[in-house]
Amino acid sequence: MLILQSPAKVNLVLEIINKRDDGYHEIKSVMQTIGLHDMIRFEEAQDIELNCTVPQLQKEDNLVMGAARLLRQVSGCQRGSRIKLDKKIPWSAGLGGGSSNAAITLIGLNRLWGLNYPEQKLAGIGSRLGSDIPFFIYGGTCFAEGRGEKITPLPDIKPVWFVFIKPDIPELAKKTTKLYGMMQPVNYSDGSHATRMQEMVANGEKLTPASLFNAFDYIVFKAYPELVRYWGPFHRCGAGKLHLAGSGPAIFSLEEDEAKANEIKQKLVEQGIEAIVVPSAKRGAI
Repeated sequence: MLILQSPAKVNLVLEIINKRDDGYHEIKSVMQTIGLHDMIRFEEAQDIELNCTVPQLQKEDNLVMGAARLLRQVSGCQRGSRIKLDKKIPWSAGLGGGSSNAAITLIGLNRLWGLNYPEQKLAGIGSRLGSDIPFFIYGGTCFAEGRGEKITPLPDIKPVWFVFIKPDIPELAKKTTKLYGMMQPVNYSDGSHATRMQEMVANGEKLTPASLFNAFDYIVFKAYPELVRYWGPFHRCGAGKLHLAGSGPAIFSLEEDEAKANEIKQKLVEQGIEAIVVPSAKRGAI
């Protein structure tokens, strides 16, 4: 049996550069795994089976199943696995839980089946299923470009803490497609935010709230009008600049001090708003 953590992520920077001829958008992003994770257990079995603690996610089109089947197809391996997915990451929140689960499935089955594929090959396999999956093969702090599948690992950042809210609002169907569809050329940028973040990370500078950027922040209330009920209270609890987590609807603030992060969380909880505090995570935590 093999048990692995499957971490969530935040986009420290997410810039949209332009729309490509293939219909995807060219992005530049700095992504970061965080100390919030699912657990995935792998056991030898005749076929590929998935057991998930969230019934509505136990489906044939779950990315875990897609990753396992694709790895078996690519490798020619005839072995199977009984996979138990214990969900802790809020799903459809912008935290990358599904992509992480797929990536960790590739890593886990690569070990279980003795394939010994390097990270680069696993990332290439993962890119066929989703743009964020290659990032989770590496984890830690990474620069992403292309449609998000071209990954360059960066040094670990100095520890910071994130305060997250997963708003209780209706799920937006095909949300990523819809958010990209709302973007106008005026919302595109030149990659300078990502370049500056790369420099900060490379120089060992501590991140600040002002250093973060997400292009979707500029259409956040158009995409999620119900977020108005949460944005103001979050600010009034002492949070700095707020950002959408990936494509949302989770929102977060970055705090340089753990005590301050927990103080903000407590104030939110006292108002009946569920919040969590999680640290940044280093590469190689799996």
